[in-house]
Amino acid sequence: MTVIAAIAILAATVWPASRLGSEFMPSLNEGTLMFMPVTVPGLSVTKAGELLQMQDRIIKSFPEVESVFGKAGRAMTATDPAPLEMSETIVNLKPPGTWPAGMTVDSLIAKMDAALQLPGVSNAWTMPIKARIDMLSTGIRTPVGVKVFGPDLGELDRLSAQVVKAVHGVAGTTSAFAERTEGGHYIEISPDRVAAARYGLSVGDIQSVIAAALGGETVTTTVEGRERYGVNVRYPRGLRDDPQSIASQVLVPTMGGAMVPLGQVATVRVTGGPPSIRTENAQPVAYVYIDLQGRDLGGYVAEASRAVAAQVKMPPGYHIEWSGQFEYLQRAEAKLKVVVPATLVVIMVLLFLNFGRLTETFIVMLSVPFALVGGAWLMWWLGYNMSVAVAVGFIALAGVAAETGVVMLIYLDHALAEVASRRRAEGVALSRGDLQQAIMHGAVERVRPKMMTVVAIMAGLLPILWSTGTGSEVMRRIAVPMVGGMVSSTLLTLLVIPAIYAIVKGWRLPHRSGAPAPESAGQRAAFPAE
Repeated sequence: MTVIAAIAILAATVWPASRLGSEFMPSLNEGTLMFMPVTVPGLSVTKAGELLQMQDRIIKSFPEVESVFGKAGRAMTATDPAPLEMSETIVNLKPPGTWPAGMTVDSLIAKMDAALQLPGVSNAWTMPIKARIDMLSTGIRTPVGVKVFGPDLGELDRLSAQVVKAVHGVAGTTSAFAERTEGGHYIEISPDRVAAARYGLSVGDIQSVIAAALGGETVTTTVEGRERYGVNVRYPRGLRDDPQSIASQVLVPTMGGAMVPLGQVATVRVTGGPPSIRTENAQPVAYVYIDLQGRDLGGYVAEASRAVAAQVKMPPGYHIEWSGQFEYLQRAEAKLKVVVPATLVVIMVLLFLNFGRLTETFIVMLSVPFALVGGAWLMWWLGYNMSVAVAVGFIALAGVAAETGVVMLIYLDHALAEVASRRRAEGVALSRGDLQQAIMHGAVERVRPKMMTVVAIMAGLLPILWSTGTGSEVMRRIAVPMVGGMVSSTLLTLLVIPAIYAIVKGWRLPHRSGAPAPESAGQRAAFPAE
């Protein structure tokens, strides 16, 4: 009956286990948020500054925010190729102890995101360290991203817009934005070689004037203590803020000393083109950034990929790849599919080398799944998703369960050996009643060391469940499977293993004693613990 009940509990555990989501790693609360909104290409510097100031004022109005600092466009470094339409805002938060009751980081992000719903702006929330790692490893700064590959930039822009439309209908999507491969605006200045030759000008002369007047030229360096600043000189904004002003106000000096308007020796016009061009694996690619909330990563991607496959028809030569943290999840699952079976094989080999018999080896290996029951139920109750941290916790739990199972079998073998030796001295064969007596004696002796083991492990893990500091999100996922599993492991060790041991060892034993003890070598197999 004990084994049947254990099998029933194991079968019932399939229900909560099937409802666990999947993710690579839980979000690590860095204590600082990073707000990364994106708007359409062609945004002017002035408008970008106004938009950034408006967003910063809204964020600073929340009482949980300590300070806000935003940046629009790229910094003066080659490692930050951000376009002007993308801004990054660092939001420093006050200590959680000063927040209103019930306020969490997720709920705060939801409130700020609702307050920052501006026309033409797509919001994305992350954390500074996490964002840098994601962008350096996959190029996607949101939890989920789609990479659309193909040869034509215009077609990539069209397909990316269809992907955004498809994922907007998936539950859990808070924002989706496709990088524009078309829609950029450029001022194109084409020198007129014939007109320039009339004034004795070369193309290089015209280009030098354009570079100095519009781009600026560093003429000197100012020294202020230990600080050094370059002094850049160029035309004021009023003389270069539109093509007509550039053509009429920018003057090109000739060899005779005359000043010729740029429009007389060059054509100035506004043209369209790609704001930026990305390539991966020697193919142009367009990125789609997807931010989600309230959904596990694996379940969301599975549903979103079905929606995209049903609504977006890929022409020949085009394909999509799901990226972001989903790439980490795929790699981790692929490695775990190899590591976990290999680990189980190693454990079986070590158990066989320890016992020297397959019987005890299979008893321990078959009993390990029962120890995982408590961890699965506690995971479901707390609403945690499966992740690498949870897998580490379950692997550690399986090791502890196998260890306690080995100790229980050693106690049972010793008790059975004593009963078998006594029966052999009396000249009668071992019976199932003797086996049950030995199992009861051995299991009772194991109660105290098992409870000591459980109490020691629980005393070390329970404080982790109550921790709230940085990194506690990961540590709780490691501890929860072991805390829940130690409860089921205790019942397993004290009830299930003795029951399985009785079934296996009593398979060929008589129900009652009284038969003569065996003498031949072949008959001595009736004493299994000898």
